[in-house]
Amino acid sequence: NCHSCKQCQSHNHPDIRYVSHEKPNTISVEDIRQQINNDIVIKPYASEYKIYIMDEAEKMNKAAQNALLKTIEEPPHYAIIFLLTTNAAGFLPTILSRCVELTPISADIIRKELMEHHNMPDYQADVCAQFAQGNLGKAIKLASSEEFNEMKSHMTSLMRRMEKMDVFGISQAVKELEEYKPKIGDYLDLMNIWFRDVLLYKATGDERKITFQDEKMIIKRQASECSYHGLNTIIQAENTA
Repeated sequence: NCHSCKQCQSHNHPDIRYVSHEKPNTISVEDIRQQINNDIVIKPYASEYKIYIMDEAEKMNKAAQNALLKTIEEPPHYAIIFLLTTNAAGFLPTILSRCVELTPISADIIRKELMEHHNMPDYQADVCAQFAQGNLGKAIKLASSEEFNEMKSHMTSLMRRMEKMDVFGISQAVKELEEYKPKIGDYLDLMNIWFRDVLLYKATGDERKITFQDEKMIIKRQASECSYHGLNTIIQAENTA
């Protein structure tokens, strides 16, 4: 809610630079020189740090990466450069050697944040923390999302009924899932967490490791009835769906 955060959210903060490029598939050497190298010598206007954010950084051509290399070898103490990418293999080894890879936030830290600062019960915080996969912002959004909570309730209801379903029941359940077709990936991720719970309890016998704590009796029963091979097949199918 502070002034600085509002500026960040609206992309109007004077000390946060978003690197852009006119060519759709290339970040050129001129883009790097004009937007980073020539600008980074100017000290922050209002903050302790000056931040540069480059999305799709793998689109830098070789010349652009070499131009950036000179800057990241000896950056000013106030400068931080984020290279966002889905393909780190596209960077030169000299670039990679001078970068620090950011790792996802642990589920325990996210869980604690949701419980202490967003008043979420522990059994709900567990699910959101696992589902967010290290993304705190995503977890906070899920915490107040009625759509997510409704999807989770539907999934757990399906898991409870699944054991007793005949062919007709399975067919009806598939039809119900049409409602979630736009976000079927999220639905399958929830199912993946469920079967991970079943597998984890089967392997360890430790109910404290179960994410869906409010459903642990059903999960424990399924763990006793399912084989390791069967659970592994289910999880692999969900991961490749």
